[in-house]
Amino acid sequence: MASAACDDRPMLNRQTLTGPWAGLPVAWTDDDRFAEEVYRSNVARCCEAGIPGVYTGGTSGEFYAMEFDEFQTVARATVQECHDGGTRAMIGCTSTCTRGAVLRAAFAADIGADAIQVALPFWMEVDDREIVPFFQEVVEAAEGLPLSIYETLRAKKALTLMQHRALKDAVPSYMMVKANAGTIGASSDGCEALSEFVNVFAGESLWGELSRVGVQGSCSAMVYWNPGVVLELWDQVTQKDWDKVDATCVRVVQLHEFLYQAFGERGFTDTAYDRVGGLASGFLEMSLRSRGPYCSATLQDVAQWQEWYRLNWPEMLELRLGG
Repeated sequence: MASAACDDRPMLNRQTLTGPWAGLPVAWTDDDRFAEEVYRSNVARCCEAGIPGVYTGGTSGEFYAMEFDEFQTVARATVQECHDGGTRAMIGCTSTCTRGAVLRAAFAADIGADAIQVALPFWMEVDDREIVPFFQEVVEAAEGLPLSIYETLRAKKALTLMQHRALKDAVPSYMMVKANAGTIGASSDGCEALSEFVNVFAGESLWGELSRVGVQGSCSAMVYWNPGVVLELWDQVTQKDWDKVDATCVRVVQLHEFLYQAFGERGFTDTAYDRVGGLASGFLEMSLRSRGPYCSATLQDVAQWQEWYRLNWPEMLELRLGG
């Protein structure tokens, strides 16, 4: 059986699978190998900062650019460091086929992960009739670990409310959906409807709108751009201090507008943005290298980001750690 949770805590449920979880990039060496010591240090810093969980194997974690043996090494390092720090670990198990996701999910269960996150296979669109069987097979391999569905249009399909309900009926361990642009959970009505039976995670720029209708957290990059700022924002959400939530979310939107204008034409991927953001505040320590063929950021990009902070949001340069 899979380990129930770190530090003998009960398995995650809808009450505990909440808040901004850090979706960390993977640290690479100059010769494109896993920089395990550097990565473990970053995971440990997330735990020390009081971030409620760490997630790897998503887009920022470059699951699409890893061989299975590398996935195993990164996943094991994540779980070990999280559990040593008393923090939960969620492992992304997305693949281009059922077998690939099943192998990853089984490994995540074997090393004691607290949850798995899986998107639909993305190279060819999955037929509607195969959606439920796919997730059933993956969760069975994961020995019933809590499931988060990574819903993204990169998988060429947006699930309907009816499909989400069918998945919950067939896979009771389906606990959370990571909602992205163009999917039902990223809209006010959709978030409210989904929140009746699963937790909805969405980016901080949407918290002003969606926190009022049930959003329960995020698979976040911002939380390691500056943990103090984002954890404070989450506290404001849980306390329903809407004036403060709205004021902070305006700044989050302005930040994202700057990032699109400054780096959008450069072809930055998620992981390129997130490395620069983590280095701009000084919270992360890792290379700016992204795996090819996708472009890597530069130290000049870090300086440009820092200058925007100085002029527009200086608090993002002030690290307040200790959770």
